[in-house]
Amino acid sequence: MPRKKTQPDNAQPEQAQPAKAQAKKAQKAVQELSGLYTYAPGMPWNPVEKVIMERRSIRAFKKEPLPDSMIRRILEAGRFAPSAGNAQPWKFAVIKSPEILAEMEKDAIRLCKILMWFLDYTRSDFRKKYLSIYTKLMIRLRYNEFHPVPFSLLKLIADGKAPVFHGAPTLILLIEDKRGVSRPPVDIGICGQTMVLTAHSLGAGTCWIGLVKLLMYYPKWRKRFGIEWPYELNDCLALGWQKGSLDGEVIREVQNVSWYEGGLDDPPRTERQGE
Repeated sequence: MPRKKTQPDNAQPEQAQPAKAQAKKAQKAVQELSGLYTYAPGMPWNPVEKVIMERRSIRAFKKEPLPDSMIRRILEAGRFAPSAGNAQPWKFAVIKSPEILAEMEKDAIRLCKILMWFLDYTRSDFRKKYLSIYTKLMIRLRYNEFHPVPFSLLKLIADGKAPVFHGAPTLILLIEDKRGVSRPPVDIGICGQTMVLTAHSLGAGTCWIGLVKLLMYYPKWRKRFGIEWPYELNDCLALGWQKGSLDGEVIREVQNVSWYEGGLDDPPRTERQGE
């Protein structure tokens, strides 16, 4: 007796394509790819390479969340990520509550406004005269966090011109265990990247968000998420269905790569990677 066809738990009318069209698109994509676990000069990308090359950070999400079964699959990819000494210095938290997400957004924006009140010296001549020295000192002391790129983003958020979590229906908190072997932040990065690539391979979109650390200035969020020694929260992944088809290759900077192929006294050969 033939089985009755049922929709998957993530089926949504606006996000699903007709089955035949979807199958045809998938079949065409497979035909254009090389197989896994093999190599030949000049061969097309294999499925893993394709996801790596075409993945883009997504900042426009549909309201409908991913199904829990899909989120668990993405989490499983993170659980299997390599780490120094296999210490696995992480734990995860999934935020799906619209109420909690809205409160997180509101508090992060509030913190941005407070920071810009102290650091933005461009708002008046008085501030430019007396505040610029302090701001430039802070930028020197915390260059990574107040680099022109994040600094400009903080200002846009404070001015109400940019969101923090991009309206994503789900956040995965990447909580770092500082007792990990060697450099736990590197392990967190590897772990998050395996989740990101898995999500995109399944048709979802992600955006890596470091500004979640703003919430750690609020005791209520540290308590809510259980962030106390030895744990630290610096990163999270925004996760959801993309609005539109946004993945695709983009231009990357050409890199000069040194190849050391000769003897100890021979100079390296420089090759421009990406041309």
